[in-house]
Amino acid sequence: MEIREMIYESYKPEDTFAIGEKIGRGAKRGQLCTLTGDLGVGKTVLTQGIARGLDIGEPVNSPTFTIVQVYESGRMPLYHLDVYRIGDAEEMDEIGYEDYFYGEGLCIVEWADRIGELLPEKYVGITIEKDLEKGFDYRKIVIRQVNKDEDTGD
Repeated sequence: MEIREMIYESYKPEDTFAIGEKIGRGAKRGQLCTLTGDLGVGKTVLTQGIARGLDIGEPVNSPTFTIVQVYESGRMPLYHLDVYRIGDAEEMDEIGYEDYFYGEGLCIVEWADRIGELLPEKYVGITIEKDLEKGFDYRKIVIRQVNKDEDTGD
């Protein structure tokens, strides 16, 4: 089993944004990324950087209450989902999640651990963690290729 993983360290929001921009520049059509981390850890800042890397010029905000935001002004669409408020798979069907998960753009799913059974077999898992011993703004960002067929852990 091959697990590809990259770890980045961010010491300020601008670093997190720049890491996101790098992810956006390398993104491919049809790719899905999960974004996991506590409230206020920088998921939206990372997503804003990803949008910049996709050449999206419009403001990007967390879709906490709308569930889905679609941005189409870049080199490919960005589908940004926040499933924190989703209760079950039926609600995901109602928003037409498959159109986003398997669409022509890059799909970012915040709080994806709540809908793990709906995730495709392969995706990119991004985790953001704080470490207050390293500073208030410090973040550890782990980017991992996930293949549910091969993973034995999570």
